[in-house]
Amino acid sequence: MLTKKAQKTMPKTDVVVIGLGWTGAIMSKELVDAGLKVVALERGDHRPTSEGAAYPGIADELSHVQRFRLFQRMKNSTVTIRYNDESEAVPYRQLGSFYLGEHVGGCGFHWNGMTWRALPEDLQIRSKYIEKYGEDFIPKESTIQDYPVTYEELEPHFEMFENVCGTSGQAGNLNGKIIEGGNPFESPRANDYPNEPLKTLYSGNIFKNAAKKLGLHPFPIPASNASKPFTNPYGVRLGPCNYCGFCEDFGCYMYSKASPQTTILPALIPDPNFELRTQSEVIKINTNDAKDRATGVTYVDKNGDLVFQPADMVLLCAFQIHNVRLLLVSKIGEPYNPQTGNGVVGKNFAYQYNTSATIYLKEGAINNPFIGAGASGTVIDDFNGLNFDHREGNFIGGAYIAATNTGGRPIAQTHTAPGTPNWGAGWKQGKKEGYQRTISLNAEGSVLSYKDAYIDLDPTYTDRFGIPLARMTFNWHDNEYRQGDYMAKQLTKICEAMENVESFSVQKITGDWDTRNYQSTHITGGAITGDSPKNSVVNKYLQSWDIPNLFIYGASAFPQNLSYNPTGLVGALAYHSAKAIKERYLSNPGPLVK
Repeated sequence: MLTKKAQKTMPKTDVVVIGLGWTGAIMSKELVDAGLKVVALERGDHRPTSEGAAYPGIADELSHVQRFRLFQRMKNSTVTIRYNDESEAVPYRQLGSFYLGEHVGGCGFHWNGMTWRALPEDLQIRSKYIEKYGEDFIPKESTIQDYPVTYEELEPHFEMFENVCGTSGQAGNLNGKIIEGGNPFESPRANDYPNEPLKTLYSGNIFKNAAKKLGLHPFPIPASNASKPFTNPYGVRLGPCNYCGFCEDFGCYMYSKASPQTTILPALIPDPNFELRTQSEVIKINTNDAKDRATGVTYVDKNGDLVFQPADMVLLCAFQIHNVRLLLVSKIGEPYNPQTGNGVVGKNFAYQYNTSATIYLKEGAINNPFIGAGASGTVIDDFNGLNFDHREGNFIGGAYIAATNTGGRPIAQTHTAPGTPNWGAGWKQGKKEGYQRTISLNAEGSVLSYKDAYIDLDPTYTDRFGIPLARMTFNWHDNEYRQGDYMAKQLTKICEAMENVESFSVQKITGDWDTRNYQSTHITGGAITGDSPKNSVVNKYLQSWDIPNLFIYGASAFPQNLSYNPTGLVGALAYHSAKAIKERYLSNPGPLVK
């Protein structure tokens, strides 16, 4: 519990930032450059690359993957989960389905690097699907809604984030001109990626050949793993990726995977207008009596003391679930009520629906899976967005299908040959054969938002400070099951078209959400963006409708989940907001949307 020492008040600052991950780093840098004094509060520790990703210690799978070295400790704070209102929520006691980050850099320190731009229909999903298929095509229980911002408005901000990250890729649509080798379905880009694509690895090559045979359109995954030495707009230098296979769950000792540490913090932390306080966990956003202005935040420092940090602006930049919980704990906005549909805080929680295939190659195949990177791979977008006819599968949304090779680490990434016994010499031989002969395909699918999928405060369980935990109410719906059926058929066709295949199996989700096995950390919603305070928590600039000097960043703003990994859109929305703050808000503080 909290100590009973007297609360102390710090000198007032222009801006206080809660959480120094991707969005916290972006907003701190942009506002410091605008001349503001910024205090960033991070509940974890600072871990620069030289310390948090020092080689050879970083290449320790047991410590970082199996023992979750870089992640949140469930004993201190977690979430509770249930499938519906009739079931009892239970604590998420061991990281499984999704991971919760900790420390400076957040999940941006140990992500894979896939960096996507949203499709126009991802941002205008409701109106685009109604236009093409009619309103009756949308499931009655779904609460999907359009973003209040268009791809055209976000395009320069996608480009800025890619330039900061040194993203490697191949443009498919340059100002309306389709470019061979890129994604022909992507939205128009003003400029190519800052770096050329990563190398195409073994699994990506055989997938590419099969996709082309079927008339599909393979292209390299857009990767914020630099393919060559690069200097970004902040003057920070990135090194070239060496395909070591230690991206996901690890920091990058080569300084080639983009993270706040490798792209922004070296230019931000030395600035005299910036102050970072670690081991400082924010427990409340303070407001005035009228609840129309944030006055600062209350946090617990490393000594267990309660501290008040007054500020003219409060930027909530924590991870998705932490953003929503902090709003609920601080009693900011009306909590969502699934029975009446009233309220907005906690509304539209969504996840990611994955379908996959495991392929066993013929004897003699040399896959060399240890040669890999977080976003090295080949992908198709033919079954994503509105790129195909949804009436055949009778579902809204889609998936990109990819052959990726993130590495071949000895514990979790060593596959066994089909029919391998569970012990003895046969098991060893099966591991040896499976290592070189197994590759995987993954269809990462979108998930709609629904009336019965939301976040609120748990009435029973609390964290170590006695504050209620966030409670997730979520399960799959028929739309997602139908998506899985459709993607399984496409995966089967691709596997049958691949050369040198001895056997394959396709896996799809058929039961309830299984929180024990990792699927993705792409949880979204709860503080969504929209065109009205009646349907959203924040406006198009991620500014609170209720409290104009409070801005809320990250995937909590997504009204539903697109198939793409969220980081590219998270970064673009942050830069879009930063531009509006610098050009309009600072000269005339108040609502940016009337």
